[in-house]
Amino acid sequence: MDDRFADQRVIRSLLHDAGTWVFVGLSDDPQRTAYDQAERIQSRGKKIIPVHPAGKPVLGEPGYTSVAEVPVKADVVAIYRRSEFAGEVVDEAIAAGAGAVWLPIGVIDEAAAQRALDAGLDVVMDRCPAVEWALRRNP
Repeated sequence: MDDRFADQRVIRSLLHDAGTWVFVGLSDDPQRTAYDQAERIQSRGKKIIPVHPAGKPVLGEPGYTSVAEVPVKADVVAIYRRSEFAGEVVDEAIAAGAGAVWLPIGVIDEAAAQRALDAGLDVVMDRCPAVEWALRRNP
């Protein structure tokens, strides 16, 4: 994987300017990485929107079962699903008019990421928001 999916300018912009983060794969299980990351994003004043087949509320926010159900435009769709399911979610994000997709560490689908870039979305892949925030505080 090359650096086109880890552009530092894009990462900085998403972390600081993106206000609405849709977390696909976010459940109410605090032991899961998606929960931890969503909680961190929310603590920084960002709106988080849980998307999970159960559609349950998480972290005080109503849940949805798909990206298409989310009633507001997502600045970022964070995809906390296994790599083999990431492409489908990327396509949902494109269809929903999201501004960006973020695939965390270990979630890699270069073809889907390229589709998102081709559709005009910003893409970050194989990066952790918490780690990237820490790097920005300690250059």
